[in-house]
Amino acid sequence: MTASDLIQKYNVPGPRYTSYPPVPYWNLQQWEANDWLSLVRKAQHAEADKKLSLYIHLPYCDSLCTFCGCHKHITKNHLVESRYIDAVLKEWQFIAGNLDPESEIEEIHLGGGTPTFFAADELVRLIEGLNKFLPFSKEVEMSFEAHPNSTTEEHLEKLHTLGFKRISFGIQDYDPIVQTAIHRIQSKEQVLFCHENARKSGYESISHDLVFGLPKQSMEGFRDTVDQTIRLKPDRISLYSYAHVPWVKGTGQRGFDEADLPDAELKRSLYEYAKRLFLEEGYVEIGMDHFALTGDALALALSEKKLHRNFMGYTTTQNSLLIGLGMSAISDCRLGFAQNEKNVSDYLKRVENNELPITKGHRLNESDLEIRQHILNLMCHFETTFPKATTLDRKKTEEKLAEMVNDGLLTIRGETIEVSKTGIPFVRNCCMAFDSYFENDIATRKFSMTI
Repeated sequence: MTASDLIQKYNVPGPRYTSYPPVPYWNLQQWEANDWLSLVRKAQHAEADKKLSLYIHLPYCDSLCTFCGCHKHITKNHLVESRYIDAVLKEWQFIAGNLDPESEIEEIHLGGGTPTFFAADELVRLIEGLNKFLPFSKEVEMSFEAHPNSTTEEHLEKLHTLGFKRISFGIQDYDPIVQTAIHRIQSKEQVLFCHENARKSGYESISHDLVFGLPKQSMEGFRDTVDQTIRLKPDRISLYSYAHVPWVKGTGQRGFDEADLPDAELKRSLYEYAKRLFLEEGYVEIGMDHFALTGDALALALSEKKLHRNFMGYTTTQNSLLIGLGMSAISDCRLGFAQNEKNVSDYLKRVENNELPITKGHRLNESDLEIRQHILNLMCHFETTFPKATTLDRKKTEEKLAEMVNDGLLTIRGETIEVSKTGIPFVRNCCMAFDSYFENDIATRKFSMTI
């Protein structure tokens, strides 16, 4: 079967599996927000290691990028910064006071939105405030997402002084035609300025985020984007597939004609072209959509089979407790998930009224936990093993995988299921064979296409 045939066959709607179960399948009927902190303590009690990760969602953006699927709030009023930071610190104070007293923060990631919308001093106040309520571990890893147009030398210097060693620049595409279509205008010169200043400031790992499948994207234009990326040689590259879900994200993804989107075959060709050049330049393929130079911590974690994946993406830490702070942020304590209010005004009001701003969640059952581990294994290492004791119907699962075996996407040897090199672009499809929620749901408008 040709690559084109495989794309046509397997390009179907499916989850990205940043969590299992995916958010649309959370059991809200069996969820009580008031039980969340007790579930977190129960999970911490079961773990010998009390280290945790923090994700802080900073939702503000100066303008709307029409490709973006993130929860954000568009404003040019920077007076909102102080109130929001106050709310995040108040939320953290309450949560930290309910955690195991031996807890330590091992990982912090600032996402958004646009974290660099906030003034450098506000971000300093945020980090110093987090540290007041719970200590940082000696090996704490701190990273933030940065928009080249709003990232200043002050941001770079002050955050590095605090201990930030990794930065991720949202590039998407250098083609002016594509930038106009997605309302994300930034010059090569501005990216170069930020990249070089990050190097000078001492950041150990610089990442560039690219997106394939954007409107107006062409092979010729994307070649220039890949070439420019290679010239700058970031330590990591994220090569994300554009998820077109306007029925979920509303008007933000309707800023262009859907006929402007590349078809599935061209979209996959864009990915394969970039992947080939990145591998030739010494990058290692990490999971589903990441690349890293061989000396980067992410590549080392892959080689040592210590790679992990959660709502923040691929990570080198194995923490089972991830606390999300801020509007729309999701927390994960291994036994369950909780998500905050998605509207910034509702989030602020609830925190200021001394309430946990949680709006929904899910408590994992025994089957959820086992399937979650299989999906993590496949997403991180492209293989998984059936244990002798299992809650799954192994025969049924293998029957669902049989067609992928016949098409050369994976192999089953004894208890081990391994995704082939041909099958890596279709790893989401492989995971879907384990998903007990998705198998009974033929609704096609919950998820983006897998290819």
